Amino acid sequence: MAIKNFRIEKDSLGEVKVPKKALWGAQTQRAVNNFPISGIKMDFPFTKSFVSSLGLIKDAAARANTKLKLLPANKARAISRAAKEVWQEKHHNEFPIDVFQTGSGTSSNMNANEVIASLATKYAKIKIDPNDDVNMSQSSNDVIPTAIKISAHMDLTKKLFPKLDELIQIIEKKANSLKGTIKTGRTHLMDAMPIDFEDELKAWSGQLKSSKEMLNILQKKFLELPQGGTAVGSGINAHKKFAKYFADEITNLSGNKYKSVPSRNFYHELSAQDCSVQLSGELKNLAVILMKISNDLRWMNSGPLTGLSEIELKALQPGSSIMPGKVNPVIPEAVAMVSADVIGNDVSITVAAQSGNFQLNVMLPVIAYNLLKSINLLSGAMNALSKKAIKTFKVNNENLKMSLSKNPILVTALNPIIGYEKAAEIAKTAYKENRPIIDVAAEETNISKARLERLLDPSKLSKGGI
Repeated sequence: MAIKNFRIEKDSLGEVKVPKKALWGAQTQRAVNNFPISGIKMDFPFTKSFVSSLGLIKDAAARANTKLKLLPANKARAISRAAKEVWQEKHHNEFPIDVFQTGSGTSSNMNANEVIASLATKYAKIKIDPNDDVNMSQSSNDVIPTAIKISAHMDLTKKLFPKLDELIQIIEKKANSLKGTIKTGRTHLMDAMPIDFEDELKAWSGQLKSSKEMLNILQKKFLELPQGGTAVGSGINAHKKFAKYFADEITNLSGNKYKSVPSRNFYHELSAQDCSVQLSGELKNLAVILMKISNDLRWMNSGPLTGLSEIELKALQPGSSIMPGKVNPVIPEAVAMVSADVIGNDVSITVAAQSGNFQLNVMLPVIAYNLLKSINLLSGAMNALSKKAIKTFKVNNENLKMSLSKNPILVTALNPIIGYEKAAEIAKTAYKENRPIIDVAAEETNISKARLERLLDPSKLSKGGI
């Protein structure tokens, strides 16, 4: 019975048993047998775009090879049809190989070649070879770096940028609604001069806008494709015009939305992963920004009795299994954990990128996995943060006013009039006696109460100046 569930496939090493219904062949099966390491497949939710990009690459390559009169039209049509089904996610269950595999990603490339060859053979009704036909003018050494670039560009466009734009928009809308709401500023976690709540939130959106600018710059580099460098960067076994034709076909398959071009230096692109390192670095920066925003929200929400209690995050779930009534800042905490993971992903990519020995980097699959994982995690985190925390939090205005009235640091505004030493004396007295700064200043200076009210008006102080 068990024998009936398998078929025998052959490769250069000999015979291999392959599940009877599987579209893949011998080389894919050897990889499945060799790498039962993590259980994380290349079709993992984070890496679906990577598998799709392999289909896109095979489709574009077939079209380019036909135009160069290297591949018969009937074979090309069948390969394109099969490859299109792959990049449309119709056969993603046929990609069973572990992320932790051969460092060049040869196993995943051959997985795509074998699946597409099986489908194309059925459509063309003639034998389509995974190596000679589907992999024509290609090597795993340029296919996988190209797949990294295409999939990352794809996920940035479809997933990260929309959620980043939405987060910026929601922050700025919230900021505008809080214009004129004055609160205590803090430096070193200590009371500082008053600020407008609007300005505090727009500092967040300013950080996010800066990150987006850098991401936009980096994304453009991901349209410079290594395909055409083949094995070592020389382009052996590929037509001299293949790289240009291939890039044009990728552009065409995108509906002319994205102008792809061949890399300026194939040796560079095969031996190094500079673009992935740069992108991962900025994704790490975005994670750091989200961590800062999340921690600010947690601090402002702290309490409700013994913390800052400046805002109230929407209650989403009971916060404790033992303390009744407790509600925790669950969304900022989740986002902070995502940020920590993305920072870790960047370390993995950094170490992996160092493994560009001579003409090839041999940690490409783990670079792909972690890069796409970061993009996807950040996209989901920003969606939750914008809709379930920032959009819905309420301001505790009474607590803001109470803190401002007792803030001894307001005396800073009197420095130009009474000097630093006298101002420090007043601040210490106000703090020691737990009295409003204006009352102590009225006793300790010759400044009238009316003038003190003008000088120490928090709304005016939040605007700066003398």
